[in-house]
Amino acid sequence: MITTKNTIGEVLRMSRETAPIFMAFGMHCLGCPHATAESIADACAAHGTDAEALVAKLNEFFESKK
Repeated sequence: MITTKNTIGEVLRMSRETAPIFMAFGMHCLGCPHATAESIADACAAHGTDAEALVAKLNEFFESKK
């Protein structure tokens, strides 16, 4: 289960197919150094994005892959 404490890098390592989800939420710098160290919550705060909504979409994606 993905939480707002996960980093973008962690989620991308789990599945590169999540990239379009991040991009839909305004996270276009998936390769930037912050993506490997910054939590989803911090990244969303910096981009003015709803972290809970992003995490919900990510978890929906992973649930659909089971």
